[in-house]
Amino acid sequence: MNDLIAIRLKALREERKLSQDQLAAVFGFKDRQTVSAIETGERRISADELLTAVQKLGKPLEYFTDPFMLVGEGQFSWRQSATPQKSLAGFEESAGRAIAAYRKLAEEVGMRPEILRRELRLTAHSTFEQAMAAGERFADDYDLGDVPADRLAQAMEEKLGILVLMVDAIKGISGAACRVRDLDVVLINRNEVVGRRNFDLAHELFHILTWEAMPPAHIEDASDGGAGSRRTGKKSRVEQLADNFAGAVLMPRKVLERFGSWEKDLSRRLNKVAVDLRVSATALKWRLVAAGMLDRSTADTVSDADLRNNGRTAAKSKLPTMFSKTFMAVIGAALSQGHVSMRRAAELLDVAVDDIPELCTAYGLEAPDEL
Repeated sequence: MNDLIAIRLKALREERKLSQDQLAAVFGFKDRQTVSAIETGERRISADELLTAVQKLGKPLEYFTDPFMLVGEGQFSWRQSATPQKSLAGFEESAGRAIAAYRKLAEEVGMRPEILRRELRLTAHSTFEQAMAAGERFADDYDLGDVPADRLAQAMEEKLGILVLMVDAIKGISGAACRVRDLDVVLINRNEVVGRRNFDLAHELFHILTWEAMPPAHIEDASDGGAGSRRTGKKSRVEQLADNFAGAVLMPRKVLERFGSWEKDLSRRLNKVAVDLRVSATALKWRLVAAGMLDRSTADTVSDADLRNNGRTAAKSKLPTMFSKTFMAVIGAALSQGHVSMRRAAELLDVAVDDIPELCTAYGLEAPDEL
């Protein structure tokens, strides 16, 4: 609890743009060293001092003590298009509650966090060819098969310990990567079309695996344009590297070679193969160009409009189930063991109480019995 209070006190000080000297004055400390010692965990904050923080800093006690929050801990990188800042901040807080709930309840049911993190040996100075090679290698090493999109999320959760959550995000948000001290999470807006969901998943995987070498921006533009697209010239180099990696993960060369030549009936073939690979036809086109399997001038003969919705009439497809099996297994176990009430779990996940048993059942899990 002391560590939690220290983290949140520092986060609030930085949010308010207060110096340690100014915060020391709020508490009545003689110097800033006392504040520094509290923030680093060297000194415990007393009950009276915590009450002072609540009264003078205008935050409820729960702000400093509630374990089901990520204040000062979670680092997010949002993939979005023109989302209002206030709306994004509100959704980040909501997503943070669900992530914090998983982390806390996983501990309560005896699940230990991953002790190691995997990293890609890439930097911001790496070439696009190196990023694509890393994506090809990832697909091969983690046995993603002939349709990598179908196995990617499972590989991320089971082999890398990265939590993948399908969520109902607000308009404009397509996905996010989140790093907490002992947990990595990828959020995907399940309301996006299949190809967009899968590309975002692979793109955010890149950010998780290169977080230390290339910390992603808090907010990134998710405008369309796959690996190799002319639109990527407007993106940062890190985002272009992520796009090239993602394209190679979902569309490895050895998978694309199975489809033979791309010179004839290009529009129809791009749309058909994209459906088979569960990607967008536009991303497939530019992946072929980036891989040197399609001449750019030939690619330019097919407009993106011809590839919209992979050449099919737009229709709503069945949405993936909310969250993930790993996530719901922890929530269900915590409910059955009495670590959280059904009503509280529903609040943390921002769902109806009746949704929780249904979500467990949808993943083949036993519906929890609340103690």
